[in-house]
Amino acid sequence: MRSPVAIVTGGAGFIGSHMVDLLVKEGFAVRIIDDLSGGHTKNLSDHTTNQNVVLEECDIRELDPTGPLFKGAKYVFHFAGKGDIVPSIENPIDYMSINVQGTVRVLECSRESNITKFVYAASSSCYGLADIPTKENHPIQPQYPYALSKYQGEQAVLHWHNIYSLPANIIRIFNAYGTRVKTTGAYGAVFGVFFKQKLQGKPFTVVGDGTQDRDFIYVTDVAKAFYAASLTNRSGEIFNIGAGNPQSVNKLVKLLGGDVIYVPRRPGEPDRTFADITKIKAELGWQPEVSFEEGVGKMVANIDYWKDAPLWDPDSIKKATKVWFKYMGKSEKNDN
Repeated sequence: MRSPVAIVTGGAGFIGSHMVDLLVKEGFAVRIIDDLSGGHTKNLSDHTTNQNVVLEECDIRELDPTGPLFKGAKYVFHFAGKGDIVPSIENPIDYMSINVQGTVRVLECSRESNITKFVYAASSSCYGLADIPTKENHPIQPQYPYALSKYQGEQAVLHWHNIYSLPANIIRIFNAYGTRVKTTGAYGAVFGVFFKQKLQGKPFTVVGDGTQDRDFIYVTDVAKAFYAASLTNRSGEIFNIGAGNPQSVNKLVKLLGGDVIYVPRRPGEPDRTFADITKIKAELGWQPEVSFEEGVGKMVANIDYWKDAPLWDPDSIKKATKVWFKYMGKSEKNDN
């Protein structure tokens, strides 16, 4: 009996590679589409001898809806895209091109191949400075181009569902963390910054006073949520996923242990993110399983993964976020 086929765009990346792990465990043949600009083949090292896992290196904007890559696939999990926030302010065209037009390409390939379910990786950043806990019907107010591009990709998914009857669901991810989180490129997620600093014995650069809370959700729980969204008969739905238990940056520092240097708070960033996960728990039977302490522990056990990551300090962070302060500071003043 042939294994069912699932496609994972961005499957060499952080969340995508964990999705591949889960699908292989569930008996799927997996076709990975990744241009390797953000992901890495080392994330797929467990599957190098598995003939049921195939990596196709290409830009999603160049996918051919009539080509063979999607033929016979039952499920499509779409993670590919540009994910760093600060560079989106500097290069909005790239973000709109890849995250919106690239998504449209993947949708058209999926439609042409009559897939069973399409699941889109959306971002909770679409909510902006949101009321908490944040429900799926919260007003949308993107604060920067990354958030806008991910939301417009989301709108495209719903449009293809409504117009072409493409079976699709959307998952708005809050603050995903875990092993294989991105190590290279622009200044970004706190874990990538802190783990390199820990490896080098340097102080942690904490933004603001560190009391800000984030709804951190461990990456394997994220993959399980996407899998649940692919199996349900429901379609055209939007689900939030977080742990529903926000943790402070100071708590993370305490778990890691080390000295701290404080850097200026960034305008336009929320003091707290907090997902209302009532809907996904009730409708898909999903719930987070990995505690924050356990998740951080898993990352510490794999800390050598970050040995090649860039080392950030207050001066390099100031340079990297100069454009952020220029535009987001202006935006915050206008909002007030």
